[in-house]
Amino acid sequence: QVQLVESGGGLVQAGGSLRLSCAASGRTLSRYVISWFLQPPGKERELVAAIASGGSRYYPDSVKGRFTISRDDAKNTVYLEMFSLKPEDTAVYYCAAGRPNHVAVGTQYDYWGQGTQVTVSS
Repeated sequence: QVQLVESGGGLVQAGGSLRLSCAASGRTLSRYVISWFLQPPGKERELVAAIASGGSRYYPDSVKGRFTISRDDAKNTVYLEMFSLKPEDTAVYYCAAGRPNHVAVGTQYDYWGQGTQVTVSS
């Protein structure tokens, strides 16, 4: 079992930055793909960043150049740095761990955190 706990969310003005953390306990994250998803109110979760155990990264076009995912296996923690935030980035952000065949498919992940709220004001 892996327990994931997100932190770092909050209220920020448009154009601002935040760094989210996803801390794991129970098992090392190093063997898993770790991803961040966002879920705006009333909408489906969507992938914003993924990082594989070897370090390769994936970002959808909507956040490419603005979001950076990184992992510190020694701390068993994954980070999401978000820059140039927009009001449309407002959502609950979740981290997930697993071995998905397709990183954008949330049902292919085994473990999820409880989420952290990010609100971007205009």
